[in-house]
Parts: sequence; structure tokens; C-alpha cells
Amino acid sequence: QLVESGGGLVQPGGSLTLSCTASEKSLNYYAIAWFRQAPGKEREGVSAINTGDGHTFSTYYVDSVKGRFTISRDFAKNTIWLQMSNLKPEDTAVYYCNRVATPFDPWGQGTQVVVSS
Repeated sequence: QLVESGGGLVQPGGSLTLSCTASEKSLNYYAIAWFRQAPGKEREGVSAINTGDGHTFSTYYVDSVKGRFTISRDFAKNTIWLQMSNLKPEDTAVYYCNRVATPFDPWGQGTQVVVSS
């Protein structure tokens, strides 16, 4: 079961760090992505991180979050984080994590991020 946490209400320009982990499953073998779904919109991929080569990871960011979001992971903690800074109202959405290839089913419950003054 995927478990996302760390969402909340934040003012524009603020920061949040989201966490993704899994119970009864190791995420360490997979490239993991963060997705988000805003009300009335399709789910979109926001960022992804591969399993690395033992020293560095390859990461991906959608253009709208480049320079503001940072994805990272810790194998020992079986956790992937999404550090979000300089948040904008358009970042408001439910954020989910999942495997890049063939997403796990079911998805987690997600974590709500609301950016509003």
C-alpha cells in the first residue's frame, strides 16, 4: 500500500515536503514518480527519480515545477520525498506517488496540497 503524507494548507511562496512510502513493499527497485490531480483536471506527472547507479540519481521535473521542486529518495527508509518551495496557487492538487512503469494498483490515498492566501 502506497502512503503519501505531508500535504497541507500553505500560503503562496511557502514550502512543503511530501513523503511517499509503502507498507509491505519495497520501493527501492523501482523508478518512482510524483503525480498530482487538480479539481476537474487530469492526473499529471510532476517529478520522477530512478534507482540510481549507487552514486547519483536521474530525476525528471515537469516544466511548471522546475527550479521549485526537488525529488529525492532514501533506500534505507524506503521513502521518496518531494520538496516543494515557492508554491503557487496552481500547485493546488492531490499529490500521489507511484511506480513510473506499470503503476501499482491500487493507488494511495494521496495527500492534499492547498496553496492559498
